[in-house]
Amino acid sequence: MHSQIKIIAFDADDTLWVNETYFREAEKKFAQLLSQYETENKIDQELFQLEIQNLSLYGYGVKGFMLSMVECALKLSNYTISQKVIERILDIGKEMLEKPIELLDGVENVLQQLHGKYRLIVATKGDLLDQERKLEKSGLLQYFHHIEVMSEKKAPDYRKLIKHLDIEPQELLMVGNSLKSDVLPLVEIGASAIHVPFHTTWAHEEVSVQDAANSDYKIAQSIKEIPSLL
Repeated sequence: MHSQIKIIAFDADDTLWVNETYFREAEKKFAQLLSQYETENKIDQELFQLEIQNLSLYGYGVKGFMLSMVECALKLSNYTISQKVIERILDIGKEMLEKPIELLDGVENVLQQLHGKYRLIVATKGDLLDQERKLEKSGLLQYFHHIEVMSEKKAPDYRKLIKHLDIEPQELLMVGNSLKSDVLPLVEIGASAIHVPFHTTWAHEEVSVQDAANSDYKIAQSIKEIPSLL
C-alpha cells in the first residue's frame, strides 16, 4: 500500500525515545512543592492552562514548561513563594534536560532495516537545542538524512516540509505517537501516517474519538511492526 513512499519521517519524543513520562514525573514533584497551597489536581489544572496560554510565547519543550511552572507557583502562592522553592523548580527542569536518552524497544533495529530503502528524516516539535542534544545522545543521527524541528505540526507546516523536501504528499509517510500532530494533519494533506501509541499522552495532544475514526491511517502497537506494514 505504500509503494509510492520515498521518505519516512519519524517523530522523536515518545516515538524514538521516552519523553512524556518525564513530564508526568516533574508535574508530581512540582505538585509536592506546592502542596501547602492547593491540591495536586488543582495544581495540575492550573499548570496545564498556563502551558497552553504560553505556547505562543515559549513554544514546546522543557524550557517553556519550566517558565510555566515558575509562573504557576507565583500565582498559586499569591506571590509569596520562597526563592528556595523557585530554585527547586528550576532544578526540576534542569534534571529533565539532563535525563539520559532511553530508546524505545526496537527503534534502532527498525531504522537499520529501513535505512537505504527510504530516506529517513526526523520531524519533531520542541526546543531546537534540546532536540539536537537528544538526537546527538541517542546515537541515531547516522540513520537520518534530514532533521526538522518544527514550531507546530499542523497541515500548513507539513506542506512547507514537503515543499522543502521537493516531494509529493503521497511520497511521505509519517510515523508518530500523536494523532493530533503526527497523523491527522498528514491524512489531511494526502500523505500517509502510521500511529504508534505511547502509554501516556499530553492532554493537549488528545483528539476526539470521532476525529480519529474518520481518518485513514494505520496503527502499529510497536515501532517494530513498521517494516511489515510497508
